[in-house]
Amino acid sequence: MILGIPGAFLLGLVLLVLSLGILGSGEEADGGEGPPVQVEIPSGAAFGEVATVLEEAGIVKNARAFALFARLLGEDRDVRAGPYALQRGMPWTEILHHLTEGRVLTETLTIPEGFRLAQMAPRISEITGLATDSVLSRITDDSVAEVWSVPGPGLEGYLFPDTYRFARGAALEEVVGAMVEEYEEFWTPARRARLDSLELTERELVTLASIIQAEARIRDEMPLISSVYHNRLERGQLLQADPTVLYALGGHRSRLLYAAMDSVADHPYNTYTHAGLPPGPIGSPGRAALEAALHPADTELLYFVAHPDGTHLFSRTQAEHNRAVARMRREWDQYRREQAEAREGEGGFVDTNER
Repeated sequence: MILGIPGAFLLGLVLLVLSLGILGSGEEADGGEGPPVQVEIPSGAAFGEVATVLEEAGIVKNARAFALFARLLGEDRDVRAGPYALQRGMPWTEILHHLTEGRVLTETLTIPEGFRLAQMAPRISEITGLATDSVLSRITDDSVAEVWSVPGPGLEGYLFPDTYRFARGAALEEVVGAMVEEYEEFWTPARRARLDSLELTERELVTLASIIQAEARIRDEMPLISSVYHNRLERGQLLQADPTVLYALGGHRSRLLYAAMDSVADHPYNTYTHAGLPPGPIGSPGRAALEAALHPADTELLYFVAHPDGTHLFSRTQAEHNRAVARMRREWDQYRREQAEAREGEGGFVDTNER
């Protein structure tokens, strides 16, 4: 007797399974053939239903035999729901391993550094199957910072930019949880000690890092950009960070004009009119930007202005900066002329009102 089952009954059951073709059909021996077939195992399905799904997809030839085989191995109650890619004729033991270990099909979710929640929502929507508006509404809800125990004021800045893999149709909570967990893993004891030495809160540091992320096109410049903002904060100077104004305006613009800046003069994220850091991050900074915020270069720099290629010219004094701005204006004018000529040569429209 084995586990309370009479030997004669057990032998009869084995013979029954053999007669249904589990071992004799060749499915255990031949291996899988052809391209993988995608099947969806419903949540809460009994194993008989699972076996039927597999038979209808051609993964197994006999659902009843496969169900008996799983029951003999004691693996008929451990199946995990989700989408799978299985081959026709693959060994039944291998099929069961897939189903009981949850080797579900996964999809890639890539969040670039600097992305805002509004930019993330469509990508998260593709993974979860939820409407983009619904995703955005839920990840920007007033209560989410408390729910996920991040500094706030919301989730902006705390969904860590990286590449993730999730099963198709993954719950929004699973996706957000993985991204928040990745953010929290950045904060090692050594980094928290460094944060304390800067006399900044976690929210302030992430906010500063998000501005650095938005300003820097070249990663090697991040510590220099960080030093400018640290120096300005220490001196009580306005940060005058263009990306914070763009955030107040609702997103990227090809050119930031004074009229647009004036339209959000009262906005708390406008660092041309409000002292110190804005209330929260303006996007999700990556590791390099966070490290730069924690470890600014040791400089006396207070200003920088961008070249057309995205690099910056740094200055220590207002006089140096004024000369740099004049130089950059000439470079930008030349760059725009060249762009306009290129568009005109291609038959494109040239905006003569561009300033």
